[in-house]
Amino acid sequence: MKIARYTIFVTIVVLAIVLSSAHTEKPVWGFYGHKKINRMAVFALPQEMIGFYKKNIEYITEHAVDADKRRYATKYEAVRHYIDIDHWGKIPFLEVPRQFDDALMKYGQLQLIDLTTLDTTNLSLNTVVNEEDRFDPSIAIMNGDQVWHSMKTVAFENFFKAHFKTQYYEDEWIVEGQVYDEIFETDKFASGNKVLRFVDQFSHQGILPYHLESMFFQLRKAFIDENPEKVLRLSADYGHYIADSHVPLHTTVNYNGQLTDQVGIHAFWESRLPELFAEEKYDFFVGSADYIEQPRKYFWNIITESHKLLDSVLSIEKRLSQSFPPDRQYCYDERLSRTVRIECEEYATAYHEALGDMVEMRMQGSIRAISSVWYSAWVSAGQPDINSWADEDYKPIEEIKRNSNLGTGSHDERGSN
Repeated sequence: MKIARYTIFVTIVVLAIVLSSAHTEKPVWGFYGHKKINRMAVFALPQEMIGFYKKNIEYITEHAVDADKRRYATKYEAVRHYIDIDHWGKIPFLEVPRQFDDALMKYGQLQLIDLTTLDTTNLSLNTVVNEEDRFDPSIAIMNGDQVWHSMKTVAFENFFKAHFKTQYYEDEWIVEGQVYDEIFETDKFASGNKVLRFVDQFSHQGILPYHLESMFFQLRKAFIDENPEKVLRLSADYGHYIADSHVPLHTTVNYNGQLTDQVGIHAFWESRLPELFAEEKYDFFVGSADYIEQPRKYFWNIITESHKLLDSVLSIEKRLSQSFPPDRQYCYDERLSRTVRIECEEYATAYHEALGDMVEMRMQGSIRAISSVWYSAWVSAGQPDINSWADEDYKPIEEIKRNSNLGTGSHDERGSN
């Protein structure tokens, strides 16, 4: 995980928590957008669902920010909110596998460690896979249209899932060499005290689209199990991640303008602009939820569309900062007896107008997408009668113990889209 990014996350969360107790006329700093988006998504649901969600709309609203608060609790949380997709390639990013295990295998590093000498040797699949086990590159298909690794094998993929992927939440992914030999009936690692280690070199750049797919199947299962408390918790969390995916700065290495001398632009775009203009200028009624035929493709389209806006987000602010009087760009506001440095309203207005309807459209897109994933998971679960849950005697769980698998979940449980 990136130290700098984590620090920014924590700073925003701390400030938001402090300011949330203040009785101010302005929406809560940093949390306003997520709460508003989750709340409005309820009104796009069909009649068969809206009764249950409207009864629990306050829970859906207030818990829209739980995912941010969990960044304190686990080092695995932050990467679920973004993907530095430009680290791996360029639009349309076809070189990046759409299946999570494939991405881990493509960009990860397999190593052989001699426990006697402590020597470490980097291996390729060519080293550990027999010739007859290799995929023919002409049929090694990623997501139906892209060859990503000519040396990928069915045998190693199954081995990876069974022995390395199950250690995803461990500090190191280790398999004894003799285990490999037994499974593949070889003697490659029989001599000496040796182990295989797989180093995840992918996740630290963010796993957002993969997490969105995992969440879809978690929510689907909660509907199938007819578990209203879990449906609410997952729905609130899901809304947060979907909203994050609509923010261009959640799709780039330059997530806070630190590479272009624009530090602070993340909160400027994502928090300050909605705080100032959303209530009076934005239309949050987006029509009805859509059924998502191919969730994986849908999530990657969101990421791609968000990233397409990145250049405008950065270049417009850069030009504006160079033409706007420096002493009118930043102001100081007193909140809870604290002096906070924020963009002046005049400067924010100029940036907002230069962006056109970008922020409003991304918020609208978030609302529509959230209602659509809730709806699609419900349909996929067989359309249980959740409105009858609204009459049952239950209360949403306010404090839930989450095990380490909650956020990312099993990336193996997913459809073939």
